[in-house]
Amino acid sequence: MTSLPLKTRVNQFFAKPMVRWWIVGLFFTGFNFPLLYVLKEVAGFSVAIASLIAAELTTIIRFFLNDRWVFGHPAPTWKRFWQYHVTNFGSFVVWWGGVNLFDAIGVYYLLAALLATFTSVGLSMITNFLWIWRKKPSSSDHSAP
Repeated sequence: MTSLPLKTRVNQFFAKPMVRWWIVGLFFTGFNFPLLYVLKEVAGFSVAIASLIAAELTTIIRFFLNDRWVFGHPAPTWKRFWQYHVTNFGSFVVWWGGVNLFDAIGVYYLLAALLATFTSVGLSMITNFLWIWRKKPSSSDHSAP
Protein backbone atom coordinates (compact mmCIF):
# COMPACT_ATOMS: atom_id res chain seq x y z
CA MET A 1 0.00 0.00 0.00
CA THR A 2 1.43 3.37 -0.98
CA SER A 3 1.07 6.33 1.26
CA LEU A 4 -0.20 9.65 0.08
CA PRO A 5 2.25 12.50 -0.42
CA LEU A 6 2.57 14.86 2.55
CA LYS A 7 0.99 17.75 0.63
CA THR A 8 -2.10 15.62 -0.10
CA ARG A 9 -2.40 14.52 3.53
CA VAL A 10 -2.06 18.12 4.74
CA ASN A 11 -4.70 19.28 2.22
CA GLN A 12 -7.06 16.50 3.32
CA PHE A 13 -6.55 17.44 6.97
CA PHE A 14 -7.35 21.12 6.38
CA ALA A 15 -10.38 20.22 4.26
CA LYS A 16 -12.17 18.73 7.28
CA PRO A 17 -14.97 20.97 8.62
CA MET A 18 -13.94 20.43 12.26
CA VAL A 19 -10.38 21.58 11.53
CA ARG A 20 -11.61 24.60 9.62
CA TRP A 21 -14.10 25.42 12.38
CA TRP A 22 -11.25 25.48 14.92
CA ILE A 23 -9.10 27.65 12.60
CA VAL A 24 -11.90 30.20 12.29
CA GLY A 25 -12.56 30.08 16.03
CA LEU A 26 -8.91 30.54 16.96
CA PHE A 27 -8.49 33.35 14.45
CA PHE A 28 -11.48 35.21 15.86
CA THR A 29 -10.35 34.62 19.42
CA GLY A 30 -7.12 36.34 18.44
CA PHE A 31 -9.05 39.06 16.59
CA ASN A 32 -11.45 39.60 19.50
CA PHE A 33 -8.72 40.49 22.02
CA PRO A 34 -7.31 43.53 20.17
CA LEU A 35 -10.87 44.62 19.33
CA LEU A 36 -11.87 44.34 22.99
CA TYR A 37 -8.75 46.26 24.00
CA VAL A 38 -9.48 49.08 21.51
CA LEU A 39 -13.12 49.32 22.57
CA LYS A 40 -12.19 49.46 26.27
CA GLU A 41 -8.92 51.39 26.32
CA VAL A 42 -9.20 53.64 23.26
CA ALA A 43 -12.95 54.14 22.89
CA GLY A 44 -13.53 54.16 26.66
CA PHE A 45 -16.39 51.66 26.85
CA SER A 46 -16.92 49.62 30.01
CA VAL A 47 -15.92 45.95 29.86
CA ALA A 48 -19.60 45.00 29.69
CA ILE A 49 -20.32 47.20 26.66
CA ALA A 50 -16.98 46.58 24.92
CA SER A 51 -17.40 42.80 25.21
CA LEU A 52 -20.95 43.07 23.85
CA ILE A 53 -19.86 45.07 20.79
CA ALA A 54 -16.82 42.87 20.12
CA ALA A 55 -18.88 39.70 20.36
CA GLU A 56 -21.55 40.90 17.93
CA LEU A 57 -19.06 42.13 15.34
CA THR A 58 -17.12 38.88 15.39
CA THR A 59 -20.33 36.81 15.35
CA ILE A 60 -21.48 38.39 12.10
CA ILE A 61 -18.15 37.91 10.35
CA ARG A 62 -17.67 34.37 11.72
CA PHE A 63 -21.07 33.32 10.39
CA PHE A 64 -20.08 34.12 6.82
CA LEU A 65 -16.72 32.33 7.14
CA ASN A 66 -18.27 29.28 8.77
CA ASP A 67 -21.11 29.10 6.28
CA ARG A 68 -18.90 29.31 3.18
CA TRP A 69 -15.41 28.07 4.07
CA VAL A 70 -16.09 25.60 6.89
CA PHE A 71 -19.40 24.08 5.76
CA GLY A 72 -19.18 24.79 2.01
CA HIS A 73 -22.48 26.57 1.32
CA PRO A 74 -22.36 28.62 -1.88
CA ALA A 75 -24.55 31.36 -0.39
CA PRO A 76 -25.69 32.25 3.12
CA THR A 77 -29.35 32.02 4.08
CA TRP A 78 -31.33 34.06 6.56
CA LYS A 79 -32.37 30.80 8.27
CA ARG A 80 -28.78 29.75 9.00
CA PHE A 81 -27.88 33.34 9.93
CA TRP A 82 -30.76 33.41 12.44
CA GLN A 83 -29.89 29.95 13.77
CA TYR A 84 -26.26 30.96 14.18
CA HIS A 85 -27.28 34.05 16.12
CA VAL A 86 -29.56 32.00 18.38
CA THR A 87 -26.84 29.48 19.15
CA ASN A 88 -24.20 32.15 19.51
CA PHE A 89 -26.46 33.97 21.91
CA GLY A 90 -26.35 30.95 24.22
CA SER A 91 -22.57 30.73 23.91
CA PHE A 92 -22.36 34.50 24.24
CA VAL A 93 -24.33 34.48 27.51
CA VAL A 94 -21.87 31.94 28.88
CA TRP A 95 -18.88 33.93 27.55
CA TRP A 96 -20.15 37.40 28.51
CA GLY A 97 -21.20 36.22 31.96
CA GLY A 98 -17.78 34.66 32.45
CA VAL A 99 -15.91 37.78 31.29
CA ASN A 100 -17.85 40.01 33.62
CA LEU A 101 -17.82 37.57 36.54
CA PHE A 102 -14.05 37.11 36.29
CA ASP A 103 -13.62 40.90 35.87
CA ALA A 104 -15.79 41.54 38.94
CA ILE A 105 -13.61 39.29 41.10
CA GLY A 106 -10.47 41.09 39.95
CA VAL A 107 -9.21 39.05 37.00
CA TYR A 108 -7.64 41.28 34.32
CA TYR A 109 -10.33 41.72 31.65
CA LEU A 110 -8.30 40.23 28.76
CA LEU A 111 -7.47 37.15 30.83
CA ALA A 112 -11.13 37.04 31.87
CA ALA A 113 -12.10 37.02 28.18
CA LEU A 114 -9.74 34.11 27.51
CA LEU A 115 -11.06 32.08 30.46
CA ALA A 116 -14.63 32.77 29.40
CA THR A 117 -13.82 31.63 25.86
CA PHE A 118 -12.85 28.22 27.18
CA THR A 119 -16.23 27.94 28.91
CA SER A 120 -18.29 28.71 25.80
CA VAL A 121 -16.50 26.77 23.04
CA GLY A 122 -18.13 23.40 23.75
CA LEU A 123 -21.65 24.78 23.51
CA SER A 124 -20.79 26.54 20.27
CA MET A 125 -19.28 23.40 18.73
CA ILE A 126 -22.29 21.26 19.61
CA THR A 127 -24.85 23.71 18.22
CA ASN A 128 -22.84 24.44 15.07
CA PHE A 129 -22.27 20.82 14.09
CA LEU A 130 -25.46 19.22 15.41
CA TRP A 131 -28.03 21.88 14.56
CA ILE A 132 -27.14 24.66 12.12
CA TRP A 133 -24.84 22.85 9.72
CA ARG A 134 -25.64 19.22 10.52
CA LYS A 135 -25.55 16.92 7.56
CA LYS A 136 -29.07 15.97 6.61
CA PRO A 137 -29.51 12.30 5.77
CA SER A 138 -30.07 11.72 2.07
CA SER A 139 -33.02 9.74 0.83
CA SER A 140 -30.62 6.91 -0.05
CA ASP A 141 -29.64 6.64 3.64
CA HIS A 142 -33.11 5.30 4.50
CA SER A 143 -34.02 1.78 3.62
CA ALA A 144 -37.46 1.10 2.19
CA PRO A 145 -39.97 -0.49 4.60
